[in-house]
Amino acid sequence: MEKIAAKQCIGEPTEPTNIVILGAGGDLTKRKLIPALLKMLRCGLLHAECKIIGVLKGRTKEQWLASLYQGMQDYSADIQLSDQQWQQFTAMFSMVDGDLEQDQTYIELAASLESLHQHKNALFYCAVPPRWYTTVAAGLDKAGLSDQRQGFRRVVIEKPFGMDLQSARQLNKDLQALLDESQIYRIDHYLGKESVQNLLVYRFANSILEPLWNRNFIDHVQISAAESIGIEYRANYYEKSGALRDMIQSHLMQVMTLVAMEPPVEFTADAVRDEKIKVLRAVRAIDPDSVNKQTVAMQYGSASGDSDNIKAYVAEDGVSPESVTETFAAVRFHIDNWRWQGVPFILWTGKRLPKRVSEIVIRFRKPPFNLFDTHANPPAANSLVFRVHPDEGISLRMNAKMPGLTTDTQRMVMRAPYAENGEDVSDAYEVLLHDVLSGDATLFSRADEVEESWAILEPVLNDWKHRISVNRYRAATWDIAEMDALFDGCVGGWHKPS
Repeated sequence: MEKIAAKQCIGEPTEPTNIVILGAGGDLTKRKLIPALLKMLRCGLLHAECKIIGVLKGRTKEQWLASLYQGMQDYSADIQLSDQQWQQFTAMFSMVDGDLEQDQTYIELAASLESLHQHKNALFYCAVPPRWYTTVAAGLDKAGLSDQRQGFRRVVIEKPFGMDLQSARQLNKDLQALLDESQIYRIDHYLGKESVQNLLVYRFANSILEPLWNRNFIDHVQISAAESIGIEYRANYYEKSGALRDMIQSHLMQVMTLVAMEPPVEFTADAVRDEKIKVLRAVRAIDPDSVNKQTVAMQYGSASGDSDNIKAYVAEDGVSPESVTETFAAVRFHIDNWRWQGVPFILWTGKRLPKRVSEIVIRFRKPPFNLFDTHANPPAANSLVFRVHPDEGISLRMNAKMPGLTTDTQRMVMRAPYAENGEDVSDAYEVLLHDVLSGDATLFSRADEVEESWAILEPVLNDWKHRISVNRYRAATWDIAEMDALFDGCVGGWHKPS
């Protein structure tokens, strides 16, 4: 028989566990969860005796597995998988047909959990819309599925964790009434990206950076996530969310805490998250009268290209022609503490931009006196750039003399790719699923982090909900003039990814 295992990964194997996917017939399961679990099994990070239980309604097991297989073909064509290997993998699968609102579904789910090495460990992944989180938690609790006396029980929920401060507080209150906080894993796939995790290693394993990592040398920080695509099939969600909620409140503010945090006393979940919450609590409150000065909100318009035309956001399927939802958002934050006083942190994200790229840009101050500033090509500002996606790695942008009989300067870029020679970079869901199975909550948001980030953005959300119009930018361009004002006083201005 062909074996699934194909290579050895770096990491500890996990315990045998019942992996329960609630909403197992959805897109997230096909696109992300099943490919991640298969890759983990192949390299030994998922125990071969784990069981994968799908909870869904209205399909037979054969129909469900056929749908998963088609999803592998559509979204994970890079995974080479024979029919025999697929059958071997799906031998781990079982299914519970039921409605998530019905008690009987959870009774049947409880009966389906297997004792694996004398334990009934279970991971419950809520691959369902956020409105179902409390319903699922209540169903698990009523059926005794949150009781950890027979093995660990961990519940994973996806963002958004609320849509504002009030709803986030209510969600946390509801979940914590049914589960212990240590059982709740609020997953943010952005933090599972290896290049984001590597930021902590760059900072705390290299003494060369620490003396420069403060207000004395750093002028400002830019954290970005640009996308070339539009909203695709997500109009229903995006119309309620917008770019600020979708990317800045969760992904980018989490990355900001990793950039700005103090060194933790140890690399444990609580120690790291304690330092992250200190950063959020140090963020200067945004005065309601300053919202327009500290933020940018825009929406993509139409554009004509060589190959095809791009329609405006308001012309997308499911979007109101009168919509004022922002597809580009930027916020200028200030962190009032000893290390970062006076250093702006500017977070921005947008759809239908020229390319898909995510970066963390550390822009340094200008030298106090520059001998070469009077020449035709004045030195550019030094930058340390962490590329999150694609081509993960780090680059240092410095000034060097141009060749020849001149002292004019040119920019020199020293690049260090994160992975070389065809090395695999683990998908975010592989990393995070492994962490949940291992009980490592370091890369997952704690309740107080979620609420604090919503509290910071509350003045912006309150201001934006009253707007009756929104400016547009031309799709597939960086033509967003408002960003120049947002970067006023920042050395080098807005860094447009290249």
